Amino acid sequence: MTLFSPRPTLLWLLGLLGLGALGGGRLLALAPSGRLLGMPVAMLGGSPFADFLVPGIVLFTVLGVAPCLLVVALRKKPQSQLAERLNVFGDMHWAWTGSIYVAFALILWIQLEMVFLNAVSWLHTVYMVWALAILFVALLSPVRRFYKKEESRAVTT
Repeated sequence: MTLFSPRPTLLWLLGLLGLGALGGGRLLALAPSGRLLGMPVAMLGGSPFADFLVPGIVLFTVLGVAPCLLVVALRKKPQSQLAERLNVFGDMHWAWTGSIYVAFALILWIQLEMVFLNAVSWLHTVYMVWALAILFVALLSPVRRFYKKEESRAVTT
């Protein structure tokens, strides 16, 4: 038995990110003042937002719902014409591509957060490493092989 299994690791990284963002985004959307998370609205002084409602909704959907749905899609590998239209890696399953998109969305979220808040926290570092871990694991050969489309595998072998 190996200590590191890349595909389940990718699922865990996405799942935990999604669950955390669902919770945080929900709390920000329910209380746009930030009081439920102990975050004063004054933090948003350098941002285009008057309160935490829009950031909460974005956090909930992009970094919460999307990764949770991707965990299911990465497990079951369903077909989706809509998702396939958004897939820039035509030889890979769309859910694998979605994991790459989520990693870059997390990087963008953290970067914008640091700019708008004009601050850097240890949590920014944690989530930046988390995003890089998603990218690293998704790009490992066993993971790429598993999510490579069948017709692409036949051409390369």
